[in-house]
Order: sequence, then structure tokens, then C-alpha cells
Amino acid sequence: MKEWFVNIRISVKIMAVRPRYSRRSMEHNCKAKVFTRMKGNLKDQIGSPDLIVLFTNTVCHKMVKCALAEAERCNANVIRCHTSSQNALEEILAGVNA
Repeated sequence: MKEWFVNIRISVKIMAVRPRYSRRSMEHNCKAKVFTRMKGNLKDQIGSPDLIVLFTNTVCHKMVKCALAEAERCNANVIRCHTSSQNALEEILAGVNA
């Protein structure tokens, strides 16, 4: 199973959607970690993914910089997407698995 990490920030009103991102990833035989906020130890939590998906409309610049630095360190691919919808994630995962 490939290990992909999805970095997103979800507002409180749609926090119930969070498990759906993990389910969408599992449908594509991928393991997903969903980060909703920038934490001090984010670089330790990212690990060594194959792919990092950044929903740029919803994450802070500091989180993007941290994710990009970790992607470079572990040679992970990075996909940036402005929209953080489930359909956007579905298209990304379908494109990567193709």
C-alpha cells in the first residue's frame, strides 16, 4: 500500500468531512494522514510519504513551507491544488494511480 499524506485545513463547521478524505484515499489503496492545523512537530509527523497533497487555499504559508521542506528531504512528489473538495482529491488520486 502506498503511503500518501494529505495536508489540509478544515474549518470547524465541516470537521465531520475529515474521515471522508481518508476513505477516499483507501479506495485508491493509499494510506492518508490528514493534517488540519500547523503544529510545531509537523515535520516529525509527516514521515516519508510518496506524495504530499497541499490544498493551498486552506493551509497557511508556514505549513506549505514545512511540507515542501519535508518533501524535498524524503524525495516525495508534491501536488498543489487550490480547491480542497473531495472531488479534487478524487481526481488527484485517480491521476496518480493511472
